Amino acid sequence: MAKTTAAKRALIKTVKKSEPVYKRIVLKLSGESFQGPQGFGIHGETIQAIASELKDVHSLGVQIAIMVGGGNIFRGARQKGFEIDRATGDYMGMLATVINALALQDALEKDGVYTRVLSAIEMKQVAEPFIRRRADRHLEKGRIVIFAGNEGRCDSEGHPRGWNLRCRSRASGRRQIF
Repeated sequence: MAKTTAAKRALIKTVKKSEPVYKRIVLKLSGESFQGPQGFGIHGETIQAIASELKDVHSLGVQIAIMVGGGNIFRGARQKGFEIDRATGDYMGMLATVINALALQDALEKDGVYTRVLSAIEMKQVAEPFIRRRADRHLEKGRIVIFAGNEGRCDSEGHPRGWNLRCRSRASGRRQIF
């Protein structure tokens, strides 16, 4: 990864030297962005690099909400020879997003960044339920919020959660993040 990425440059452009242009952003990271050079699963060095980039942006005072995909673990529509009900495939993909969210949370917290995972699927042992006001409060307290358990149809015009949280910038990362 480059020392100064495009996303960082966009956020570092300041009106005053101490204030970033955007106070709150939502970032959509596809599951593919976690797989690194191996082409599947979660690549440790890649996820640590992503966490490091996020920490740098967060340290500028930017509140960060992240939507994670699950395509590195499961893509229902692309499974050859595996006929599966559409709804079942969607649920499997939603669970894959939770796996990625937990991996990103672990990498960020090892880097000293406080995070919260909020899931649209209830699983109290590993994530909080998604409640807009709770997400808003976590962001205000300086935590990075990671959304999981979502259906994978949110790439087109920014995810509604970004609008709900009054994010002023929406970015998307696929195979190469920033």
